[in-house]
Amino acid sequence: MNEIQRLVEQLERCNTAYRAGHPLVSDEAYDDLVEKLRRLDPQHAFLTSVEPEKFSGRVEVRHPNPMLSLEKAYTDAQLQRFFVRLAKEAQLIGVEPVVYRAMPKLDGLAGRDDGQVFATRGNGWVGYEISSAFDKGVVPVGGRGLGLGEIVVVQSFFDAHLADKFEHPRNMVVGIVSSDTLNEDAREALEAGMVRFVPYNQLPFWEGTAETFLDQVTRITAQLASGADYPMDGVVLEALDERLREHLGATAHHYRWQIALKRKGQTAATVVQGVQWQVGRTGNVTPVLEVDAVNLSGATIRRVTAHHAGMIVKHGIGKGARIEIIRSGEVIPKLERVLSAPTGTQVPETCPACEQTLSWRGDFLRCTNADCPAQIEQRLSHWFRTLGNADWFGIKTIEKLVAHGYDSLEKIYAMQEAQFAAMGFGPVQSANLYQALQTSRSKPVEDWRFLAAFGIPDLGLGDSRRLLEHIALEALLDTQPGDIARINGFGEKTSHSVVQGLQAVRGTLAHMLALGFALEKTPLAGLGQANQSPIGGLKIVFSGRMVRGSRELMQARARALGAIVQTSVGSNTDLLVCGENVGPVKLRKAREAGVRVLSEDDYGRLIDAYPG
Repeated sequence: MNEIQRLVEQLERCNTAYRAGHPLVSDEAYDDLVEKLRRLDPQHAFLTSVEPEKFSGRVEVRHPNPMLSLEKAYTDAQLQRFFVRLAKEAQLIGVEPVVYRAMPKLDGLAGRDDGQVFATRGNGWVGYEISSAFDKGVVPVGGRGLGLGEIVVVQSFFDAHLADKFEHPRNMVVGIVSSDTLNEDAREALEAGMVRFVPYNQLPFWEGTAETFLDQVTRITAQLASGADYPMDGVVLEALDERLREHLGATAHHYRWQIALKRKGQTAATVVQGVQWQVGRTGNVTPVLEVDAVNLSGATIRRVTAHHAGMIVKHGIGKGARIEIIRSGEVIPKLERVLSAPTGTQVPETCPACEQTLSWRGDFLRCTNADCPAQIEQRLSHWFRTLGNADWFGIKTIEKLVAHGYDSLEKIYAMQEAQFAAMGFGPVQSANLYQALQTSRSKPVEDWRFLAAFGIPDLGLGDSRRLLEHIALEALLDTQPGDIARINGFGEKTSHSVVQGLQAVRGTLAHMLALGFALEKTPLAGLGQANQSPIGGLKIVFSGRMVRGSRELMQARARALGAIVQTSVGSNTDLLVCGENVGPVKLRKAREAGVRVLSEDDYGRLIDAYPG
């Protein structure tokens, strides 16, 4: 098992435990681990998707707009780079100065309450209905229907009454939401009104410019912390201007106009005793340092990532090197800097997995053998992780499949229960594996996620979505680099890389499409329904309780008809569609901005003649 593989498995274990309310590491430790993966494999699927959560037995609910994660900044310099980037983008569209809002970053269970549906974040696109939490006694601060927020326990109450009974406040929150029966401690906290859903718009906040925040960061963060008696793990900053938000948009992981300010952990010095080399999905062979055991942040450290082979050569890192490492919590730390190193460092000439000759690409040592078993395992693992709709196919299962000759998606998707059983899987697991394959074909999945799952270089989740907004999936195999280069965000070099990657998976892509996956099509920007329908290209906000169907379904249809769905009314909004109980403030704002306002019935008559 290579380093990236171990790292992703560790992240998945930590995330699963955290979502279940039993965190294995601190938030800082988890963030540190994520950043390590980003350095080793910047395009890894784990980094370009929201960390998932599951609540068994709950109804799935599609969010009207993605509930994404947050970009992280650990130093003032990283925060400064965020501010500079947004300032440049704001200048392009005439937004000056950029005003920011800072608020506490709560450490609870994220959710969305529209007054009718209360759902967890889930995987960012689909969450789980948990309105029963209010019936149990969770207090909605400010009332129902106030949007995004988090379920938390009042920190002072937790410290005084529960700290010796629960390892973390989130532990109790998840138990309350997921369990049908409550223990005595949880009941007492609920009866006392100490478990609350806190909408983000009910939190204390600071507003001002980037310059003021950087100048007064210590005072501002302390003031925010003192005004919120809830578990916190940082400060969230977001640009306020709606035009800038829309201009910046989002990746598949986070909105580009938001960032979380957090702090790094402790450092320590140690001595390298050896270097191990591990193979990743793209063929990069990366080094992991075995070091003298050192205690850091309460944990004993024996392994450290060294980023890439170029780092080993540049600094002469090998047995006897003295290094400084950094970490927060109980995870494998990263190399911070080299204090001293002997000469004569060696790097492998052949792949540790397939023994083929290695080559260099920049700072990375690479195995170019497409049949390398380690790369095959990682590519298959990437498919199932990215697709996200087939359980049971963890890395151990995939290793076993590859060892028995099932080394391609074509072969795996043709398997029957008997074939799983023949290689040693038990009857129940064989049935589960077979059923998971059927589920992955029948359960709806976005076509851009399907495309990204093939692991094509330079084509992660965000770029796959952008690409399919201009070129239909079925037409990609006949696409030329020039066609892609004309799309905003794709340069000449990247376009050639994407086409080359598409041709490399041509047979597999065609085969998987022929299996009939239930793909949700990405509307083509400026084409098809966008030109044919009366709402094509319009920016639309849906508000209030809808009668014709859920707000999520109405938003999905609007997108299919070429509209751009927004969550709040702004100066560039074209249409506000009103269901029942629309707030007077939103209506007034729409009228002041000259936004066209339609009732749900009038909107329905407008689009009913158009399929979608």
